[in-house]
Amino acid sequence: MHSSASGWGNGLLGVIIFSGSLPATRVAVGGFSALFLTSARAVIAALIGAAVLAVLRQARPQRRDLASLTIVAIGVVVGFPLLTALALQHITSARSIVFIGLLPLSTAIFGVLRG
Repeated sequence: MHSSASGWGNGLLGVIIFSGSLPATRVAVGGFSALFLTSARAVIAALIGAAVLAVLRQARPQRRDLASLTIVAIGVVVGFPLLTALALQHITSARSIVFIGLLPLSTAIFGVLRG
């Protein structure tokens, strides 16, 4: 039971943190370019990730995993934040949240179609 409550709590925390990212990005694109914001997010995430991996003494990825990791990084580190920042230059964060909310539904539909 405790691990279930912990999972729900972590999920709620993630939703709360993510719900603030679109309004914050909307405010940030008022003063910075979308490319700069994407670059800054990527550098900050890389530094935090490298520090956590160093502290936890995790092994480096194997060579066979680099192609898959590169594809994921292009989508997660560049694609989503850059396209979101570009979109938020033209629409409100409230409208963008509706579109982002449709992503899990789209993922489920395409997962069913592919399966």
